[in-house]
Amino acid sequence: MSQNVVLIRSAELSNVAQYAYAATAPAEARLIFLAGACPLNLDGSTAGVGDYSAQASKAMENLVIALHAAGARLDDVLSTRVLVASSNQSDLVKTWAVVREAFGTHDVPSTLIGVTVLGYTDQLVEIEAVAAVID
Repeated sequence: MSQNVVLIRSAELSNVAQYAYAATAPAEARLIFLAGACPLNLDGSTAGVGDYSAQASKAMENLVIALHAAGARLDDVLSTRVLVASSNQSDLVKTWAVVREAFGTHDVPSTLIGVTVLGYTDQLVEIEAVAAVID
């Protein structure tokens, strides 16, 4: 686990959520604000058309690449926001399962949101993140 990020839990909050409720970074950390990772292939086409899980996987893959370019990794993430173009809770749950698995034991604070539409043709998933590293 990252030396930069501390995940915070409280016995006074429900333990049903699959993530920590807060996270902190040391004062000397460099914060990295990532644009929403989209399920786009290198050629700009949308991956996994119609498949929430496939799009979540591709978005996570792209998030990892963006983190690496900024000198970070998944363990350095402080929080995420997962946007899912659906009003069906089951679609959000499918997407969340992929994101949660990708983070493993680093159960970063997250918000899962159903939205009406996302920016690219056939896009169903987008994942925003904030990370912290000490250079």
